[in-house]
Amino acid sequence: MPVIAVVNRKGGSGKSTLAAHIAAWCARNGSSVMLGDVDRQQSARAWLKRRDASLPAIAPWAVDQKNMLRVPTGITHVVLDTPGGMHGFELARVVMFADAIVMPVCNSMFDRESAEACHAELMTMPRVANGRCRLAVVGMRIDGRTNAAQTLEEWSESLGVPFLGALRETQLYVRSLERGLTIFDLQPQLAAADLAQWAPILQWLKPQLYPPQAANDGAGVVRPPARTLAPRGAVSPLTAPGEVVSRQLGTLSGSLMPAQESLVQGGRMSTLSASRTTPAPVRPPVAPTLVRPARAADSPLIPQFLKRSV
Repeated sequence: MPVIAVVNRKGGSGKSTLAAHIAAWCARNGSSVMLGDVDRQQSARAWLKRRDASLPAIAPWAVDQKNMLRVPTGITHVVLDTPGGMHGFELARVVMFADAIVMPVCNSMFDRESAEACHAELMTMPRVANGRCRLAVVGMRIDGRTNAAQTLEEWSESLGVPFLGALRETQLYVRSLERGLTIFDLQPQLAAADLAQWAPILQWLKPQLYPPQAANDGAGVVRPPARTLAPRGAVSPLTAPGEVVSRQLGTLSGSLMPAQESLVQGGRMSTLSASRTTPAPVRPPVAPTLVRPARAADSPLIPQFLKRSV
């Protein structure tokens, strides 16, 4: 299940606009996509309520009987809209399972300095530093009559981060979002200039959202990176070769991730147990005993969403 996170510490940088459009593009491609808002305000859910049922569906968080948020059954792609000011363990927790991070940045001294501080913290995290979680910058609300796009591109290159392009300042985004729409839901002739600006962004996102399959893969088999997460208190994930959770598209089930306890600010990450069974020690002269495989009821509930493997 590919996960794209839209991250920037500064509020008003265009995170929700960018996240909504990425989710809408996935839906237009026929994917079962969820737009999840990690912020307690749940503004993404409010936008989805404005979206007409005749448009390609975008799912919000599902709520179970325990009032916990989870990824709905059948979802194949996830786009996360994160809150401003996120840092520390809250930021590391998103990085743990994101395949790519897109950072929207406006062209002002305050925006660039805030984004640079966020980038510096991201680069201290192993999954970003070694490229397992890719990072890129998108310019937001850019006035085409100025050299703002060039300034942002040069700034991004100075950090060693790919600059995917710039989205112009236009009321077309504002009016579309107010109606539960995106640029991708409009007639192409009405948004031709904006669709052209999205082309390089989508070109970079495609291999993250739709990774190529190996020739010996069966139809519908997903090849996500295999990884397991460290226990509570650890910031970086631990890779365990062979501990792979195989999944088929459309067969995700159960409560995959309680939002308030696993993603949102102030929440706690559930303690994860190792998936291997440890054999019982042999105590002579007592004969060795066989340990039966652990059943689901014997071990703590491990959110399936966090059991993705490299």
